[in-house]
Amino acid sequence: MDQRKEALEIFSAGVDSVLPDNLINNHISFNDSVLTCQDVNCRLTDYHHIYLIGFGKASAGMAHGMEELLGDRITGGHIITKYGHSFQLKHITITEAGHPVPDENGLIGTKKILEVIKKASSGDLIIVLISGGGSSLLTDLPDGISLEDLATVNRLLVNSGADIQAINCVRKHLSQLKGGQLAKLAYPASMLTLILSDVIGDIPEVIASGPTVADPSTFRDALDVLEKYQLQTHVPSSVSNYLQKGESGSLPETAKFEDPCFLLTRNVLLGNNLTALKHARIKAVDLGYYSTIVSNNVSGDVHVVADYILSEIKVIFLNNQVSKIALLFGGEPTVQYSGNGKGGRNQYLALLMAQKLAGIPGITFLSAGTDGSDGPTDATGAICDGTTILQAIRMGCDPNEMTKNFDSYHFFETTGGLIKTGPTCTNVMDLMIALIDKRLVDQE
Repeated sequence: MDQRKEALEIFSAGVDSVLPDNLINNHISFNDSVLTCQDVNCRLTDYHHIYLIGFGKASAGMAHGMEELLGDRITGGHIITKYGHSFQLKHITITEAGHPVPDENGLIGTKKILEVIKKASSGDLIIVLISGGGSSLLTDLPDGISLEDLATVNRLLVNSGADIQAINCVRKHLSQLKGGQLAKLAYPASMLTLILSDVIGDIPEVIASGPTVADPSTFRDALDVLEKYQLQTHVPSSVSNYLQKGESGSLPETAKFEDPCFLLTRNVLLGNNLTALKHARIKAVDLGYYSTIVSNNVSGDVHVVADYILSEIKVIFLNNQVSKIALLFGGEPTVQYSGNGKGGRNQYLALLMAQKLAGIPGITFLSAGTDGSDGPTDATGAICDGTTILQAIRMGCDPNEMTKNFDSYHFFETTGGLIKTGPTCTNVMDLMIALIDKRLVDQE
């Protein structure tokens, strides 16, 4: 088997481990009317009604797993997921909506979730299913802000190079549901939140903008994000005015730790990027590689990430005597786009790595999103090796020009390196895999 096929198998093993059905089967049980989620036990006979709501790329798959587990015990509920990420459900309705930019369907789906919450009262249980993408999909409009304005600020944030913690700080303060406010609305009903993390550090208040956890950030913090990324003069005036009004104290802050709603709210982490990396490593070992998880916290500008990965390849290569080595990385780099090319952060990282590995045999690099999508494209990432740049030149591509123009999609479309899985219905950030065969490198 060649390295490219092996890299794809390792990636697939990581993704399979965090598919919603697999996570629910591995981490949740239901016996004698008790729902057990790790160290949390819920006796369902203690509740009058059980509702399920959710939002995120994996939420429909999570709902499918919960329906298989609980069946007719579910009173009803509603899920919002990204277009193309639905499952057929029996007890729960679904809305497909826009991501990463919110749209009208997001508003419609959110209203349906609020209708479910309004039905719940003291003595009821709301099970909330949260995964990556939830912050865009759970969409409400603050006073004076239009959907177009909200979409504009989301586009600006996503393309600014800001990390997800900064982006969601702003999103929380342009919502009356995020930042713990959903839990506040549901009170005095009890709430159990099952979370699939797509953020570095698995910070609950950042995942999907933390609608069921206390929020330490403020309106001032949101304004600081706009200033840091030089967006304050680019966002719609309605947005900046709203945030300034909140900063002055004229609007209520997000829900804080002392709010009594959190006494009835429990949050459980079902899976994350490290879960995927551990299973990817098992597959790499099965394929005969000495394998190590270098980091599950890869972040920052994609150019810096490329330099970091190359340095780790060099260190491992020089200090390890085994012939076949698999280095595994996880996280979420950021890209500040310019030019008019097409691609996503994973494809762009692979393009940068193709240039760094040019002419070096025996090393293959893969970078791909676990959700099946990378930027506004139908690919989830790309794969390259030491021959990629030479092949591109032979086919009439100018790698330097395509890098400058952020046109990684068309680069790999030409060289044959695009990875297309379709929607995976999960999301735990990105996986990056470097495979090294020292026997081939040493021949050079």
